Amino acid sequence: MAAAIKSFFGNKRKDVDMTEGSIFRHLITFAIPLLIGNIFQQLYNTVDTWVVGNYVSDEAFSAVGTVGPIINLLIGFFMGFSSGAGVVISQYYGAKRYDKVHDTLHTAIVMTLIFGVAFTAIGVLMVPTMLDLMNTPDDVLPEATEYLTIYFAGIIGLMIYNIGAGILRSVGDSKRPFYFLVVSAITNTVLDLVFVLVFDMGVAGVALATIIAQGLSAVLIIITLIRTDSCVKLHITHLRLHGDMLAKIVKLGIPAAIQMAVTSFSNIFVQSYINYFDKFAMGGWTAYSKIDQLILLPMQSISLASTTFVGQNLGKGNEKRARKGVTTALLLAVASTVILMVPVMIFAPQAVWFFNKEPAVIEFGTLFIRWLSPFYVLCCVNQIYAGALRGSGNTTAPMAIMLLSFVLFRQAYLFVMANFISNTILPIAMAYPAGWLLCSTLMFIYFKKANLARTRVVKD
Repeated sequence: MAAAIKSFFGNKRKDVDMTEGSIFRHLITFAIPLLIGNIFQQLYNTVDTWVVGNYVSDEAFSAVGTVGPIINLLIGFFMGFSSGAGVVISQYYGAKRYDKVHDTLHTAIVMTLIFGVAFTAIGVLMVPTMLDLMNTPDDVLPEATEYLTIYFAGIIGLMIYNIGAGILRSVGDSKRPFYFLVVSAITNTVLDLVFVLVFDMGVAGVALATIIAQGLSAVLIIITLIRTDSCVKLHITHLRLHGDMLAKIVKLGIPAAIQMAVTSFSNIFVQSYINYFDKFAMGGWTAYSKIDQLILLPMQSISLASTTFVGQNLGKGNEKRARKGVTTALLLAVASTVILMVPVMIFAPQAVWFFNKEPAVIEFGTLFIRWLSPFYVLCCVNQIYAGALRGSGNTTAPMAIMLLSFVLFRQAYLFVMANFISNTILPIAMAYPAGWLLCSTLMFIYFKKANLARTRVVKD
């Protein structure tokens, strides 16, 4: 056993050069472990929601389920910022500039530690304000506050895991981040049940289980980076900010960070429109949101694969191969989404029942699934093209298009719909497909005219 563990964390290189070989094979072999890993990552909050929905109370179910936009606000900003490091590393890796990979890696880790301290403090302090902006009902407020406060107190574990996993994925290693998520998700599930069923800790128990599991994944990813013999080896004594690499990370990461954070902040207001209705509508939306996240995972995983693929190939200067990879990725995303979408629509009541057995919640959740799911194909377009543009080093265009579509347009739609047309639940929910349609149209037009080589990090 000790030998197997040493081999897993040890010196054998597991990075993958995507600049040669089958495009389809590279995308599939990269995306599949990433997809399964993302499924397990979704299990963090999904298991929390399931446990409180079945063993605590309806109020606790709504509390845990509706705080997602607040969590995604800070995490979205960090993930966007850290994506800049991933793009820089993937392009220098493709160009075989391993000295630059080393500098970017250590700069990114230092920035993560700084952000971790800041986000812990900001997250805990802003909980009451964010819950107030969401018009959180009084009967849900105490448990939502408790869950978020504990979650943000331990958020640094999630951040360290995500930056480390992003570094490994940028050099083509998506398998080990997946393995760590499996271990972490299992840990979270076991602790959820122990803390809630054995110790009767309620919402506090599921929050504590989550941050312990995330901390474990962070430890595993750091051990891997320290012990690897590839170009992404972490040397604790080399940790410092390299000015030139920090500038590149900031240039690429800030637009993506702004887009993800502002979109998440906008979703807080979307949630406030849902919260205008009763707790059963909130519960139905919570259940729909969990199912929605699972259906979107294949396209998101393929989008991340396209980011790494485009980054490595543009680093080598091969734009033609990069574009072929994007076309293949789009076809894969559409096919996988349709395959998942159809059975979910058919068995929507049963899917909602898994999360909450209240008949009114099942009715609302089924309504959302069957009306919104057919529009997921639109998301394939904007997700794949946005991922490809980020891989090329162009994070500004996806930011502008997504902010216009998911923030300005969506908020205008909600205001007009709620105040002048029909303030009922389904027209309000359709704000999401309306934004997807606009975003996909603009992203398609822009990508077809874009010069991918112009924005790449590595210059000849």
